[in-house]
Amino acid sequence: MDQPATLPEKLYLLAYDPERERLTATDRLDLVVRAAALAELLRRGLVREDGRYPAAVEGAGPAEGLDPLTAALLEQIRQERRRSWQSWVGRNRGSTARAARVVRDGLAAAGRVRIEQRRALGLFPYSRVTLTDSRLRTSLVASIGSALKGPFSRVDPADAALVALVDAAQLGSALPWSRRREFRARIDKLAPAAGPVPRALRRAVSASRSDGSAGG
Repeated sequence: MDQPATLPEKLYLLAYDPERERLTATDRLDLVVRAAALAELLRRGLVREDGRYPAAVEGAGPAEGLDPLTAALLEQIRQERRRSWQSWVGRNRGSTARAARVVRDGLAAAGRVRIEQRRALGLFPYSRVTLTDSRLRTSLVASIGSALKGPFSRVDPADAALVALVDAAQLGSALPWSRRREFRARIDKLAPAAGPVPRALRRAVSASRSDGSAGG
C-alpha cells in the first residue's frame, strides 16, 4: 500500500504510537491536521500568502486528489471572509465535525486504519484506531529521517513541510525532542516549505492550552 498523498493524512498516521498502539497528541490533533491541510493547499498552489492571511488562488484549477478535510478547508477559504493563518488552524474547535475525525474516517475508507467501537469500563463508548499496515508509518518516519540527514537539494518539498509540521506539533512519537534539538538548524532550514503554517500552529496550540487552563 502506497503512502497517503496529503499532509493531514501523514500527520495523523505519524501521531500513532506503534509501541503503545494508540494515538498521541490527542489534545491538539485537530489543530495539527488543520494546519497540515493549510500547508497542503499552500504547497499545491491552491492558496497563497496574502499578508497575514491565506487566500485562494483564482484559476488554480480543480482540487484533485485532496483528502476530505483539505478539500473542505479550501472551499471555506474560497467562500468565507479572510482569517489569519492561526484562526484557520484553530477554527471550529469543539465542533461535532472534528477535523481529526474527518481525516481518520478518510483513512479508514481507504483501508489505512481500522476503527473499533469499544466501551471503557463497560460504560463509556470510544473508538480504538489501529493501523492496517504498520509499514506505512515506518515509511513516513524514514522520509523524515532522509529529510533531516540527506542532501538538502534532494529533499522533496512535501517532506520538508512534513518535518516542519511534526516539529511544530511536537509529535514525539515521530520525532522525539532529543532529535528535534539535534537537528534544530536543519529543521529551521526546511521550515519555509510550509510557509507561515508551523508558526500559526504553535500559536494555536499555545492559545488552546491557555484556554484550557483558564477553563479549568
